[in-house]
Amino acid sequence: MKYYSTRDTSLRYDAAEAIQMGLSRDGGLLTPMEIPQIDERFLREMMTLSYQERTARVMGFYLTDYTQEELLGFAENAYGPDKYDTAAVAPVRTVDAKTHSLELWHGPTSAFKDMALQMLPQLLSAALRKTGEEKTACILVATSGDTGKGALEGFADVPQTKIMVFYPKDGVSAIQELQMVTQDGANVGVCSVVGNFDDAQSGVKRIFSDLKIREILAERGYFLSSANSINWGRILPQVVYYISAYCDLVRDGRLEMGAKVNFCVPTGNFGDILAAYYAKRMGLPVNMLICASNSNNVLTDFLRTGVYDRNRPFHTTMSPSMDILISSNMERLIFDLSGGNDAEVRGYMKSLSEEGRYEVSDAIKAALAAEYWGGCCGEEDCAATMAAYWKNHHYLIDPHTAVAVNVMEQYRAATGDETVTVFVSTASPYKFGDSVLEAIGEQPVENSLERLEQMHAVTGVAVPRRLAALRGKERRFHQVCEKLEMEETVLEFLK
Repeated sequence: MKYYSTRDTSLRYDAAEAIQMGLSRDGGLLTPMEIPQIDERFLREMMTLSYQERTARVMGFYLTDYTQEELLGFAENAYGPDKYDTAAVAPVRTVDAKTHSLELWHGPTSAFKDMALQMLPQLLSAALRKTGEEKTACILVATSGDTGKGALEGFADVPQTKIMVFYPKDGVSAIQELQMVTQDGANVGVCSVVGNFDDAQSGVKRIFSDLKIREILAERGYFLSSANSINWGRILPQVVYYISAYCDLVRDGRLEMGAKVNFCVPTGNFGDILAAYYAKRMGLPVNMLICASNSNNVLTDFLRTGVYDRNRPFHTTMSPSMDILISSNMERLIFDLSGGNDAEVRGYMKSLSEEGRYEVSDAIKAALAAEYWGGCCGEEDCAATMAAYWKNHHYLIDPHTAVAVNVMEQYRAATGDETVTVFVSTASPYKFGDSVLEAIGEQPVENSLERLEQMHAVTGVAVPRRLAALRGKERRFHQVCEKLEMEETVLEFLK
């Protein structure tokens, strides 16, 4: 399987090269040249397999320069009992006959990013061996909350790597920040950026495309790579859990083989719901992909109008991992819907960079309408949804999951569609204890660690063991930089 750039299809790479690079040097995203196909027979075979075996099977379609033995070993390391608190890894919880929750937060950082970020470091380490790379990979990460800790956890002390994470100052939850700034590992660095996530993400992209910085780092024995969802090694492991969820529903008698499902996904950078799109393109029986946004509703407007316009107020919300106005992975979707027209994609991305907006063709607008339905949820509705799910279903959900639930209900009311729907639950409610407690009528205590105990006392829901272990950990990182100082910060980190 070869990969090419969304902005220049003449640039082609093997899978290991694509994962090692993270981002194409022309600024485009590396994307598979073909989409493998699955059928009912494949799905029936998958039903009897463990999550680790399912992972190796699906990823093997795309990573043809990795062996099945390698991929299975990686999956067993990534999703074993020392990392995940359930053998199912990504369990499906039934709310009612037509509604199910795909829980993706049972890993070491209690967020869905673990599903990819426990796998990516292993894929990258193998890629370095396969390509004969002697330099050290420096992983640059911009995070809106969960990617940072997931990447730090995955890459900590991995040989031949260093990792630097940037997060928006005052733009993540207290628990998310505590998870990052207490991270162990001799090869890790963490810095907050004065600004929002888009400022941090733009800074990382700027560093990647800066030839002078790359030359300086090469002289020092480093090259840059990415753990953000611009790296194909982040997207591919996410494809697995949509296929796995479908298999579980059929296996457990909650869905007939061949029947279609909807997936409702809370998204900011568009990677998670893009993975669902690729699963559908592979042949998974999916009806509609429901894209759920918070008050930063740039994706909702785009899916409804075909106009992507980031020139709007930025809102800091109780679902910070979705506080994003530039959704990088939209580029991959547009590339696919354009039929792989790199010139068209370059034009859109140039317009976004220079004017902050672009409008896609009528053909892409029609394709978007056929695949996606977009909706958004404000703060009051988000809180009300958390309260309602606790009261009516005794199911404690975090604000990101609540956004998905609320938009799912909007979709049903607007369309009358009764298709079985799986909403994606992306984080443990314990990562956002203040918002969850307020929503269910409790006054949260000020200390974020004491809130863990408070929530457990109020709800009886178990505290994830890794979050409980934060108590007593010392803060290692205090660095703050302006958004235009990120280059200097990276060069200092890689002296």
